[in-house]
Amino acid sequence: MSSRKQIAVVSKTSGDAIDAVSPVPLHTQIREVLRRRILDGSYAPHSQMPSESQMMEAFGVSRITIRQALGDLQKEGLIFKVMGKGSFVAKPKAFQSLSRLQGFGEAMAPSGYETYSMLLSARQVEASQVVAARFGIRPGDAVFEIQRLRYLNREPISVDVSYFPPAIGERLVQEDLATRDIFVILENDFGHDLTHADLQIEAISADESLARHLGTDEGAPLLRMERMTYAGEQPLDFEFLYYRGDAFQYRLRIERS
Repeated sequence: MSSRKQIAVVSKTSGDAIDAVSPVPLHTQIREVLRRRILDGSYAPHSQMPSESQMMEAFGVSRITIRQALGDLQKEGLIFKVMGKGSFVAKPKAFQSLSRLQGFGEAMAPSGYETYSMLLSARQVEASQVVAARFGIRPGDAVFEIQRLRYLNREPISVDVSYFPPAIGERLVQEDLATRDIFVILENDFGHDLTHADLQIEAISADESLARHLGTDEGAPLLRMERMTYAGEQPLDFEFLYYRGDAFQYRLRIERS
């Protein structure tokens, strides 16, 4: 950490100015200034934040106000603290909402992310007990397996292992799986009306193969999603999705009624 250059104190531009008479608390205004600087890249990942004293002078506020703003940013995962050294900018995590059934590219495009997929394998295989149970077939029956390495802004983010009825899988491999979501192909090209999905998420450790594909260490934390997608009541697409735990998160908003 000591070799990393500390980023400059925020400039006193109109976009960074805080309003002492605003009903919005000072620490909230400062938090928003710092958050904007982090998200637009002005404060690069792993760069050291200005010291509390520098920010006190720049914003003209007390130390406790600065600490409240930094505490909020730390709770959001935008910064992390190192004892005796100060605060540092965390690598931002992309996220996908679980409130809508979307493909990866569909979910990332509105935030301006570039997505791409590398086809690792495509073949007909015998259904395992887990896959067979999801499709309501017998273990050993034929299914079509497609494995892809998904990239986000040119960095590997997930390994997707998907299973389909053989006739659908054989058609899918003729399509552009590098730049198009399978959900979009199933709906727009094949005419399937995707209605809902059952899913579960758990934390696992990367094995040698997943670590190699994702460019992380063996044993590194991953998020694994199992998702069964339906067209009406017909099971159509069963997937194991393995996401890097340090670069991606799922979010879900729930209502109390």
